[in-house]
Amino acid sequence: MFEQLPEAIQQKVKTLATEAQKLNPTGWFEVLYSEAHRDPTQIPWARLTTHPYLQDWLNFSQPQGEGKNALVIGCGLGDDAEALSKLGFQVTAFDISPTAISWCHQRFPESSVNYLVADLLALDANWHHYFDLAIESRTIQALPVEMRQRVINCIAPVVAEGGTLLAITRIRDTDVIPDAPPWPLSEKELAQFIDLGFQEVHRNFFWSEAGQNTIKQAWIEYCLHQQ
Repeated sequence: MFEQLPEAIQQKVKTLATEAQKLNPTGWFEVLYSEAHRDPTQIPWARLTTHPYLQDWLNFSQPQGEGKNALVIGCGLGDDAEALSKLGFQVTAFDISPTAISWCHQRFPESSVNYLVADLLALDANWHHYFDLAIESRTIQALPVEMRQRVINCIAPVVAEGGTLLAITRIRDTDVIPDAPPWPLSEKELAQFIDLGFQEVHRNFFWSEAGQNTIKQAWIEYCLHQQ
């Protein structure tokens, strides 16, 4: 959990993300990865194993990967992508940070995952309605709230008709915008996926304590309606 990390790392991430909001909202990821010097303890979300909420969904849904493809958005150090690959999915995983992708290649030199440097806000047009499964794990919440609609509009089109989108995120109960990252999603913001043709299939909540606050998190499974 972010709140369990040393205060210095928490503050660095908040400072980088906050300062980048207006000039280059996605540029701070490369700064964080490059300055980590291959030390995963300097990356707040690096677990070096499948994210537990993704694993919970895999256990719950039992997806069959053979003959299907999957996209991991903002793949970080690659553990979630590798988990899907082991289930038989043909996996494409991207991150905006070249250092993160280089790190993935170093960690998994024999991997069948196609690791790429790519910008979520300018994705390959060939990915339009292409993937049977797309994983969005905590990427939206790392970007400023004023970008939220644009980011969701970039994610939604990658899912094939009848395909699945899994979103893993913090959720806030009000429309009040948090003053520091990560910026949890509101129900109103999550409803944008419904407006784009998705149907919510299931969600599973998780709660954790951070000081005086209770953090609400969830994985949410969506299916894109057949046209």
